[in-house]
Amino acid sequence: MMSAPLSPAASPVSRTRLVWEVVIVLCLSLGRSALYSTISLVRSLLNPTPIGDQTAQLNPSRDDHAVWDVIYGLLDVFFDLAIVALVIYLLWEPGQSALRKIGLDFSCIGSDFLRALAVGAAIGIPGLGLYLAGRAAGMTIAVQASEGIAWYLIPVLLLSAARAGLLEEVILLGYLGDRLRWLGWGTWAIILSAAALRGLYHSYQGVPAIFGNFVMGIVFGWAYQRWGRVMPLVIAHTLIDIVAFVGYPLAAALWPTLFTA
Repeated sequence: MMSAPLSPAASPVSRTRLVWEVVIVLCLSLGRSALYSTISLVRSLLNPTPIGDQTAQLNPSRDDHAVWDVIYGLLDVFFDLAIVALVIYLLWEPGQSALRKIGLDFSCIGSDFLRALAVGAAIGIPGLGLYLAGRAAGMTIAVQASEGIAWYLIPVLLLSAARAGLLEEVILLGYLGDRLRWLGWGTWAIILSAAALRGLYHSYQGVPAIFGNFVMGIVFGWAYQRWGRVMPLVIAHTLIDIVAFVGYPLAAALWPTLFTA
């Protein structure tokens, strides 16, 4: 049984304001990413080079100088977290904490972490298999790691993983879940639409990535509706990205033919 609290239907005036609010938030965040990612996929498909021979880089360097590279990385994290702060502010109501409302607190951290491990393994392991299958079939762009990780970049990469977990899950699950429910959407319409958006902003990696992230979105959306807490999904997403951002260069060094073009 789904346990996320239901919100009353919005009035016509507040409904219009909510629609514009959602559009603006998405244009500033994941909707913008989805558009750029879709354009990137179209360009890749039109490129004479087969898509399986093309590459996309994880966390590319922003500057040749270490200090400026770190500063730019920290600024990227800061401004994305500012968007997270914005949607939490928009969700806040008098007498009701938005953090508690969406379950973004430490009140159940033990069970949240265990749930995160289970969901992370359920998504991360098949996701890696799908990536390798897509590479073998020539349908997935090679995600290219940098040649090793400098020690000073590890904290930035860890923050970037947490940033991605917070940005995506707070907006897709907490914010959109609340706003679309106010607009009268049903549970599965919310889950499937958020999952479709998740797939779109990963489309730059190829069609298998769209499918894999769509499935991830369904699992995460169902889990949020079931538990009423976004925290375990934020933790799970962060752990998956830590493996990708920090563990990826090691995997690329061990199995270069799988992770390079």
